[in-house]
Amino acid sequence: MISKEHFKRPNNRLEGEQEPKVAALDAQDEQDLPVLVCPECKAAFDRDVREETDFVCPRCGALWQMSARERALWLADEGTFAEMDASLECADRLHFPGYAEKLAKTQRDTGEREGVVTGTAEIDGESCALFCMDPFFIMGSMGAAVGEKITRLFECALEKRLPVVGYTVSGGARIQEGMFSLLQMAKTSGAVMRHGNEGLFYVAVLTHPTTGGVVASFAMEADVILAEPLALIGFAGPRVIEQTLRQKLPEGFQRAEFLLQKGFVDRIVPRNEQKRELALLLKLNRKGADR
Repeated sequence: MISKEHFKRPNNRLEGEQEPKVAALDAQDEQDLPVLVCPECKAAFDRDVREETDFVCPRCGALWQMSARERALWLADEGTFAEMDASLECADRLHFPGYAEKLAKTQRDTGEREGVVTGTAEIDGESCALFCMDPFFIMGSMGAAVGEKITRLFECALEKRLPVVGYTVSGGARIQEGMFSLLQMAKTSGAVMRHGNEGLFYVAVLTHPTTGGVVASFAMEADVILAEPLALIGFAGPRVIEQTLRQKLPEGFQRAEFLLQKGFVDRIVPRNEQKRELALLLKLNRKGADR
């Protein structure tokens, strides 16, 4: 029986008291600044320090968010990244109010057509297919073009017999595209399955935040699932869950460390160790495939 309790506003503290040290700047604001200011500790640095410190604040240790292109070029051996489907972008099929304007502004601010960059690359000499999602492109949301680009990447990797390395960061499905966005969960999952059924390797690195339909599809379907420290990873957010259950969630709920304890993540890798970790996994996979 439904009682008045179900309609009461919950009186509990939401989210964690301590926010993760994952510092974000608006894409346009960051471009306009003459120097780089850490959003966490407010210290100012020369912009070149980002590459020198692997996009980690040298003062407070906050992980600075990276655009998809920055991450792809940072990870890949110099001169080896070859982009795919660079011109692919979504269509405003539903004529959602304000979406066309929002999309055009985001494209101007980020310089990208869509919320993921895909291509082939080498990591410490190991060939792979690579995708990196972009937190600055409508919060890394997954629209039809994002799903299509990731699907095409897995199909290319299947044809060329390449392992896939994927970096996820997403607020979930792109609401302005409705069902066209939700369909990408099934489409990308099918591409991952076909790739895996041929004995090919897929490793995902979950960054802050990875949520919604991305978690419910390709982010959690990798052979090896890595995560960055303190990344928020989950389908529904902590606030929604607490309001639904009317219960206080465990400390650190949905953070990478919590998921590691529960077996949903294989390993948490600091950013300055990720290249070495991924290269090792790719080498081990190649040697195993050569047997």
